Amino acid sequence: MMKEYEVPGHVPSRLPEGHVWQLVWHDEFDGRELDRSKWGFRLDFWGKRLKTFTEEGVELDGRSHLKLHLLRKGNDFYSPHLQTGSLTFDHVSGGGVWPFGPRETPRFMHRFGFYEVRCRQPKNPGWHSAFWLQSPCIGAHPDPRRAGVECDIMENYRQFSDGVILCGNLWGGYGADGSGTGGVRIPYAETPDRWHTYAVDWRKDGYDFYFDGALAAKFVPDEGSRAAALAGSGLPEDRVRISPVSEVEQFILLSTECHGYRGPGFSVKAPHEPGTPAASLFDAVLPDFFEVDYVRVFDRSGE
Repeated sequence: MMKEYEVPGHVPSRLPEGHVWQLVWHDEFDGRELDRSKWGFRLDFWGKRLKTFTEEGVELDGRSHLKLHLLRKGNDFYSPHLQTGSLTFDHVSGGGVWPFGPRETPRFMHRFGFYEVRCRQPKNPGWHSAFWLQSPCIGAHPDPRRAGVECDIMENYRQFSDGVILCGNLWGGYGADGSGTGGVRIPYAETPDRWHTYAVDWRKDGYDFYFDGALAAKFVPDEGSRAAALAGSGLPEDRVRISPVSEVEQFILLSTECHGYRGPGFSVKAPHEPGTPAASLFDAVLPDFFEVDYVRVFDRSGE
């Protein structure tokens, strides 16, 4: 069961009952300028500048809504990718003994808690939005509890192709040692006003994912916990999965990405030349944007 948490002048949050919650970080996107004390831009991708990432296309409409726009310039497409910290491996110094850097000072890092976004999805395929948590050092320690776990609270790159929104976890980095739960596929049911909420309750004993205020999936650390979660949650088997639980502070990403620039991944069908936009982007009707009402982080009082 969920209960409302009132935020004066804004839409209330919905949080699990049975706890006293404290709002510890949030952005309601009031005004007309992005708060750069809270958000930076992801421009580099695993040691290289990714062409499609940009600092352009960010709009605050004065009605407490953030819009991350899809932009077209000639035959290329761009969109912004916001974050409150950064992945160490994105920043490569290009010289010296230590290959990483300069390190970006995090704006917000946190461990455990309830993370929630209220948003409206883009209207065109060919690009996607996501709300997720990342560790600066994922894969840098053999124990993912120490290195962190990528927690994908919401990914919508299969919204148009399969009619689903995904959630899931990744750990161990992105090479041969990487592992993950696989994306849990939640059917995308549109609301009359197109607004949706996506959230995760990250605790010491696992992750509970919520879509539009309903429990959508549970990730727990071992098979015994999974059996108990299946018995107690009423969720189908494919929505209760095993995942290590990060015990380190992580940062928030509120991101969009145009497909094709990393190669034939996401909804791009092979053959495809890496570094070029997905063909579906050329059919996009602009303006199009990922619209966000708020991002909020809560802790259980006393924890």
